[in-house]
Amino acid sequence: MDISLSEKNDIELVALTLEDSAYFAHIIDRYRRQLQHYIRRISGLGAEDSEDVLQDVFIKTYKNLNGFNPKLKFSSWIYRITHNTTMSEMRKRKVRPLHYVDTEDLVRIADQMDISDDLEKQEFNEEVKGMLAKLDKKYRDVLVLKFLEEKDYKEISDILKIPEGTVGTRINRGKKKFREEFIKK
Repeated sequence: MDISLSEKNDIELVALTLEDSAYFAHIIDRYRRQLQHYIRRISGLGAEDSEDVLQDVFIKTYKNLNGFNPKLKFSSWIYRITHNTTMSEMRKRKVRPLHYVDTEDLVRIADQMDISDDLEKQEFNEEVKGMLAKLDKKYRDVLVLKFLEEKDYKEISDILKIPEGTVGTRINRGKKKFREEFIKK
């Protein structure tokens, strides 16, 4: 990637892309990896299927770029498109998401919930995946965005289209329910 383009912020890249579609490749390069991980985390899709969803995300993003409001954060906007596209794909498949979470993700969640010492003593990978899968979708979504995608309350609010206060409430309740599931194990 060109040094000058890598230093451009998202809003500048969007403006350049609206003038010349060739710049969209730089947006793809910037977001490909993190959106692919997000798709896998919320859906449990394999690499090939999640890549197909990601391609749909970038097509929808490109087609709707004129509708992007530069007063908003671009990353929240593209995550919203990703979330909606992934959920639509899951509905088409009529499959309950499996929620792909790797061991590194599990340690990060556990560390932030002050239960990492207990988790390190157990074979926890499969158990924690199961605990996340048991959570109500509304709690699982905010926990994934907060602890795995490292989004702040405002971004989560924009992505899920819920008030920031609701985000905080769901994170707190989700953490409590996660702990309850952990204690049951």
